[in-house]
Amino acid sequence: MKHFGLQAADILLPQDGFETWSVVACDQYTSEPEYWNAVEETVGDAPSALRVTLPEIYLNEDPAPRIAAINRTMAQYLADGVLKAYPDSMVYIERETSAGVRRGLLGVIDLEEYDYRPGSKTLIRATEQTVVERIPPRVQIRREAPLELPHVLLLMDDVKHTVFGAAGTAGDVVYDFDLMQGGGHIRGTRLPKESQEKVKAALAALLDGQDDPLLFAVGDGNHSLATAKECYRQDPNPKNRYALVEVVNIHDDAIQFEPIYRVLFGADIADVTARLAALCGEGEVTQTITCVTAAGETVLKLAPTAKLPVGTLQAFLDAYLKEHPAVSIDYIHGEETVRRLCTAEGVIGFLFDGMGKDELFPAIRQDGSLPRKTFSMGHAEDKRYYLEARAIR
Repeated sequence: MKHFGLQAADILLPQDGFETWSVVACDQYTSEPEYWNAVEETVGDAPSALRVTLPEIYLNEDPAPRIAAINRTMAQYLADGVLKAYPDSMVYIERETSAGVRRGLLGVIDLEEYDYRPGSKTLIRATEQTVVERIPPRVQIRREAPLELPHVLLLMDDVKHTVFGAAGTAGDVVYDFDLMQGGGHIRGTRLPKESQEKVKAALAALLDGQDDPLLFAVGDGNHSLATAKECYRQDPNPKNRYALVEVVNIHDDAIQFEPIYRVLFGADIADVTARLAALCGEGEVTQTITCVTAAGETVLKLAPTAKLPVGTLQAFLDAYLKEHPAVSIDYIHGEETVRRLCTAEGVIGFLFDGMGKDELFPAIRQDGSLPRKTFSMGHAEDKRYYLEARAIR
């Protein structure tokens, strides 16, 4: 068995106080200080992942003092025995979300098997284009940190649900509690060795018959995983070679893909629509884009230049924005929000069909990666919470 993708790890969990320890991923609620103020009140003086992560809402400040405080706190937590070690472990996770119960497996991946660059042929690939400028600030946080806490969700394409079937539900329950701020309930079970081996075999079987072996695609936390890769390149020590992640199944009913639409501001509407109309196709294969303006809605059928309509559209928008630096773009959830924004002068929005779950892996194979913000995996409160940790020094 050459590849199985996910491996057991020496996992650290708080001795107690899970309700105040676990907080939502740092890239959520970035425009809602009231959310993070409420988290501060809930946590108080208790040991918490809030003290060893950097919510992005604070990135407009000088991050250096916070980063230094994070590293000191990590070291203090380790010295004080706040965390308990679970050696050579995988954790089977059941997370109650607004969409249902999402199952997952926690372990480490080998960063040698991951590459975020478009066109890579590694077992683990990015789903969206990585903005390399976003990596250095995250490297500053991770470079000297003694611990990592993951919010990365990796997707596997397991139509028959064989991997979670192999995991089973036997084992010791290591946590079972309600997440703060409406995050639902979470339960983690430490898998026995026999179940771990079955999981590895099931993962390896997913690669059978693949001409272009692709085991995992990054569903959430793409830039965090890219940061782990960059830190490994800079300091290739054995612990840095691995990253703690949760693997989920793209075919889980509790995982929902929602399209993220595009809106241009300050645009010459007639010019944009004329240029798009010139890209319309007349063959049997076309992709439908709806242009929304104050004057109404226009349906265009474009000749494909990418696997998905959003890819064809984004290629056009990237070129247009490069030629028109005064025009700005935003990425919007929800059709009604797009329509409301597009009642203003100089604003044009674009609606398109969302991506089906069975389209993701073929699109990554064909296009290398998807445009940034192609899809969203659920609501903010359903994102992964920081909970488990691993020593990386």
